Amino acid sequence: MKKNHPFHLVDHSPWPLLGSLSALTLTLGMIKWFHLFKTDLLMISFLSTLLIMYQWWRDITRESTYQGNHTLMVTKGLRWGMILFITSEVFFFIAFFWGFFHSSLSPSIEIGMNWPPRGINPFNPNEIPLLNTLILLTSGMTVTWSHHSMMENNKKQSIQSLLITVILGGYFSILQWYEYLEAPFTISDAVYGSSFFMATGFHGIHVLIGSTFLLTCLIRMIKNHFSPNHHFGFEAAAWYWHFVDVVWLFLYISIYWWGS
Repeated sequence: MKKNHPFHLVDHSPWPLLGSLSALTLTLGMIKWFHLFKTDLLMISFLSTLLIMYQWWRDITRESTYQGNHTLMVTKGLRWGMILFITSEVFFFIAFFWGFFHSSLSPSIEIGMNWPPRGINPFNPNEIPLLNTLILLTSGMTVTWSHHSMMENNKKQSIQSLLITVILGGYFSILQWYEYLEAPFTISDAVYGSSFFMATGFHGIHVLIGSTFLLTCLIRMIKNHFSPNHHFGFEAAAWYWHFVDVVWLFLYISIYWWGS
């Protein structure tokens, strides 16, 4: 069927419905893990979610790369969609910073009117947190290097620099996992523990999502899915990664350095 407009009217797809059901099952699996200490439902639903994600992204890749459905008008809409998504993520983290500063600038009598609360031994901001800051700042430079190499049609440098970015993202996550294992306080230790683990934990999840985003772009780059003029998927991943970098800078300055 021929069309006389530049828009992309998507075909029927099972992935939104299946993805929603799988996410619901994943939530139920987490509840079962928290209360009954059983991970069977969690693992099954996690694998099904990964499988659905892979097949959904596969279809989108085919639509954009092989079928030519992502016209300039469609790409413009995707750009605005990504901008609005990142804006919503900014407000998501503003809520955590609001709660942190509300509790830290005027500590209540229940926590001894001290910040950090009495008995809490916070992390040294000059150790792993500082190293993680350097890692993310470096990864921001390498993803920009990859983007500019892409626009200059230098495939080799673009792949190399994006690979470095993915490795740095994985290194950050490993260090944060080690930091959590060695933490002298837990999420149940007053409002400090709640604020710390909610803010840094959700940022850690965003780092994992961004690393997956960039890894997918790396695979597509190796398969020649991008060109200097048509690579919005990679550009969106770079935007998201820069957002993750900026949020971490605020987290480091406010929670690790000032808050300790």
